Amino acid sequence: MALDYREHIPNNVGLGDNRALHRALEHWQPHFLDWWKEMGPAVFADADVYLRTATAVDEQGWASYGMVKMPEYRWGIFLADPVPDRRIGFGDALGEPVWQQVPGEHRSALRRLIVTQGDTEPASVEQQRRLGETCPSLYDLRNLFQVNVEEGRHLWAMVYLLHGYFGRDGREEAEELLARHSGDPDKPRILGTFNQPIADWLSFFMFTYFTDRDGRFQLKSLTESAFDPLSRTCRFMLTEEAFHMFVGTSGITRVVKRTLEVMKELGNEDPTAVRNAGAIDLPTLQRYINFWFSSSLDLFGAEISSNAASYFAGGLKGRPDEARFANHSAVDQSLRIEAPDGKGGVTAADVPMRSAMNEVTRSAYVRDCDVGVQRWNRLLAEARCDFRFRLPSIRFRRSIGVWAGVATDPDGRPIADEEWRRREYQWLPSAEDRAFVASLMRRVTSPGKMAGWIAPPEIGINNAPLDYKYVRLN
Repeated sequence: MALDYREHIPNNVGLGDNRALHRALEHWQPHFLDWWKEMGPAVFADADVYLRTATAVDEQGWASYGMVKMPEYRWGIFLADPVPDRRIGFGDALGEPVWQQVPGEHRSALRRLIVTQGDTEPASVEQQRRLGETCPSLYDLRNLFQVNVEEGRHLWAMVYLLHGYFGRDGREEAEELLARHSGDPDKPRILGTFNQPIADWLSFFMFTYFTDRDGRFQLKSLTESAFDPLSRTCRFMLTEEAFHMFVGTSGITRVVKRTLEVMKELGNEDPTAVRNAGAIDLPTLQRYINFWFSSSLDLFGAEISSNAASYFAGGLKGRPDEARFANHSAVDQSLRIEAPDGKGGVTAADVPMRSAMNEVTRSAYVRDCDVGVQRWNRLLAEARCDFRFRLPSIRFRRSIGVWAGVATDPDGRPIADEEWRRREYQWLPSAEDRAFVASLMRRVTSPGKMAGWIAPPEIGINNAPLDYKYVRLN
């Protein structure tokens, strides 16, 4: 398929002039479109959607808005503007010039980092592909599709790096990014959270709040990379990732507001009464928070990691906002890590800081997640509601690291397996919870109308009114 890349794929990487990259993408692009048709948003190929399209890296005018059919979206490839005389900001090569090509000794590790990041982008599209059928409003439907096409663009960004800098190995990895599928028993996605089904909009809002926030921290770590094309690619991706987190933050906020409205109408906080009135009760929201927060914690990896240490030492992946740290070599520093003692208690040990880099980033992530939780709690306090949301302990329901497979309660206290089995669905969504939430998922597509379980947003998109027809269903 011959393409004029300047017309169909907005970019600032010279795609039209790079013959080798041109040929590689000519082969990959039809496979991507086949994947989108098969695994992208179900039954909405002909809909006109009010989408934002990245067209440049200028902060004042980097995107345009307009009605677009998703298969015709212009997935672009952009690198943030280079930083003049940029130097490596951490690790053993601190202060040396950044790399414009991949050093041979770091080729395998860099490829692994890019593939792992790239694998998450199509995975989330696959997880969310049927949500449009139960959208609570046209506003939300459009936001879902905006997230989807931007995840597709982020896939293009990683594939550009694989094709542009890793030769045949990169081309093969780019093909594999389309061959794995979320939840596939034979070829699943690389990271476990991206194989979880997202069957309802409450899960979608939780995913975009917690899991996309993990993505933000991973991208921020990669923007520190000494491999400058990766750094510049991720810096631009962060511009779009902020919107994905907004969808989660505002979505959960609107659910909480609607629940509080129903509770006020009823004159009580009884979860059964709230459910019977068609809203999502607060304890169910807490169980969903527990599930998605604990799932996302595992995405940072183990507390003690030789890979994290080597990535940092080699300059491949730093800490988010590395400039805020005083010691950029992280030598002769340590971090106290708590672990189960095997006797039902907890022990602690000082771990070399480089080996604890995953935990440094996870801790920053937890603090950031808690900002939204406290915002929701202020809504509860203003409504004179006694309930309060909270994040569970980072030990709770872990599958990776020192707490993997160790039963704890949400406060992080180790408990017997029998108690876990008895109380699991006090803390996590049960089949009944999921069935109830699913029962609320009824498609609303009249402009300006909202499903009964969620409050309307405060403002529309790009200054458009709330009753704007954000998606034109054909």
